[in-house]
Amino acid sequence: MKKILIIITALILSYNAKGQVLISLLLGDVLNSDKIEFGLDGGLNYASIANLEPSKALALFNLGFYFDIKLKGNLMLHTGVLVKSNQGANKLNPYPLGNDSLDALFSTGYVTRKINNFSVPILLKYRFAGRFHIEAGPMLALRTKGFDEFKNSVYESDDATFKYDIKDNYKRIDAGIMVGAGIKLYKKIPKSSQIGVRYYYGLVDPLIDNTGEPQNYSSLYLYFSIPIGVHKAEAKTNTAN
Repeated sequence: MKKILIIITALILSYNAKGQVLISLLLGDVLNSDKIEFGLDGGLNYASIANLEPSKALALFNLGFYFDIKLKGNLMLHTGVLVKSNQGANKLNPYPLGNDSLDALFSTGYVTRKINNFSVPILLKYRFAGRFHIEAGPMLALRTKGFDEFKNSVYESDDATFKYDIKDNYKRIDAGIMVGAGIKLYKKIPKSSQIGVRYYYGLVDPLIDNTGEPQNYSSLYLYFSIPIGVHKAEAKTNTAN
């Protein structure tokens, strides 16, 4: 257990997604057992911010690692860390930046808002019919960065851009509820790749000193999960026996 905690800490500290993937590939067999499934979890999420008008959903990538911990029967605990897990919104109206040149350049453009987070889902997961599952529970997030990207088309599409740091306008901690459903790709394999969908809705207004309507985050996740090191772990178990 001590070794697992050390490895989890190393994974969390590997903020760079490439580093996380490398560590996961190298140590996946150590973290897998008959009670625990460990792997990589990633895909697309479509993020929105409530009461931020006008705006549209923003398509983003997410990437992390997961643990499916067997509890009793078909019930499991799904957790882990989404190291790359962003919230935000797209096609916001531009606002004054306090610089006449920038204001003139982007007055006819639009703004893309991105809030970068570490996210930790803590979901109860129930498997049925051998390969399907449903899940629900809280998700906590730690804000790391935040910026508005101003865009406009001068000579080509979106060829003029400017990033404006807004992280201090947003709270460090977010919390909400996540629900989801998915399916294993291979019914007869205990630890199989899975695909599914999850929906998250934040219960905290993330905007500091907001005097208007709450601007809760929401996001629709389309994910693909891959168990790592399963065959190595099974080979070690068979050798030990």
